[in-house]
Amino acid sequence: MEENTEHTPQRLPFNNLFLLSGRLNGENKPWMYFFGILMLVTGYLIIGGLMFIPLMQRATEMGISLQEINENNYIIFDAERLNIDKFYILIAQFSIFVFAFLGLYVVIKFIHKKKLLHVITGFDRFRFNRFWFSFLIWGGLLCGAMLIGYFIEPGSLTVQFNLQRFLVLILVCAIFLPIQTLTEELVFRGYLLQGFSQIFKNGWVPLLITSALFTLAHMSNPEVGKYGWGIMSCYYAGFALFLGALTLLDEGLELAYGIHFANNFFSSLLVTSPHSVIKTDALFYANTESAAAELVLALCLALVSFIVFWLKYRWKNTNLLLK
Repeated sequence: MEENTEHTPQRLPFNNLFLLSGRLNGENKPWMYFFGILMLVTGYLIIGGLMFIPLMQRATEMGISLQEINENNYIIFDAERLNIDKFYILIAQFSIFVFAFLGLYVVIKFIHKKKLLHVITGFDRFRFNRFWFSFLIWGGLLCGAMLIGYFIEPGSLTVQFNLQRFLVLILVCAIFLPIQTLTEELVFRGYLLQGFSQIFKNGWVPLLITSALFTLAHMSNPEVGKYGWGIMSCYYAGFALFLGALTLLDEGLELAYGIHFANNFFSSLLVTSPHSVIKTDALFYANTESAAAELVLALCLALVSFIVFWLKYRWKNTNLLLK
């Protein structure tokens, strides 16, 4: 006798609301994801790249040759060499993420036919309480670690406080950093994590893949040239795995987004260094740097934060990391 399956409910491959949100909402054909990444890259490199044309022109005016620029692309972000205000460079660097975000958003809305919320969380609203809690936890730990380091080794940092410029820096970071960090989280912990889960029918393989992609995307940063590929890849991969694990366990981007935003926001305001990818008029200038110490500090902050979140949100279903 033939079984009647007409009303048999579809068996879902996930028990994770975030991964289910990616599967059940809108359309998820593979070509759509390729097109989404293409539009993201187009917005970032082509449209956003137009923001750098004035910097290129300024560089040539200051006698910087094309050969120098080819050998070191970050020379056009050197405010001293270009003899221009740091804020012009900062705004140009942040603006490219606006165009990248718009490119991806168009595909999510009109090609995938999804709401942006579907790629951000598995719930019916953005959980602001979680976002701000993680922002404050990570920001507080960063500030505390910096103050401890300053008192232990005062010579490692130089105070360069300028109230007027610092207030402008806060304004610029408050406007652009939420978009910059949301774009990165949306791409690596949202869009691609959900997309790869359609193929592998689990969470852990997409987590590894997106963490590797996040690491590769940051390998052109000047810190890598200074401290080496090995230690910086460990730093970026560890940070990505931490944020990805939080996303799967909490079934949404809110905690990861809050941490990423706090990391970039407080780092931009507190300390700048010669090898930072983004140079700002921060409170302190780092005279000495240790990539190994930064890596250990990041791992410690991640561990403390994870314990706090685990105790507060009482996650029980560790299988959410897998499915």
